[in-house]
Amino acid sequence: MVQQQERYYYGTGKRKTSVARVKIYNGDSNSIIINNKPMEEYFNWQPWQDTVKQALSVSNNLNNFRVEAKVYGGGVNSQAEAIRHGITRALIAYDENLKKELRQAGLVTRDSRIKESKKYGLKRARRAPQYTKR
Repeated sequence: MVQQQERYYYGTGKRKTSVARVKIYNGDSNSIIINNKPMEEYFNWQPWQDTVKQALSVSNNLNNFRVEAKVYGGGVNSQAEAIRHGITRALIAYDENLKKELRQAGLVTRDSRIKESKKYGLKRARRAPQYTKR
């Protein structure tokens, strides 16, 4: 007996050094699983949960998809935004007509800001050693 694979739509989201691989499954379930944990357990602060669900709520698909995401790298806020970007790309793969409203909400464009690299002779990227007169 061969088990039939469920159809999903895939999107990769990135933010700073976080990378999220997101699969959305069509169906009536509205569960969001992140690194094999429920979203409420992985992101225990409500604003992070709202960030993750933003693309689904903007496109009026909050209860239409089951989301599974694997995310690594970066901090917690960066991971939440990477998952949001991945969900956005997966929704566009599902329906190209959603791209316009997702773009108007500012969710399609990847936020390319990353940490500036350290320069030699300085303590950080721009922080110079303290000047002492005497």
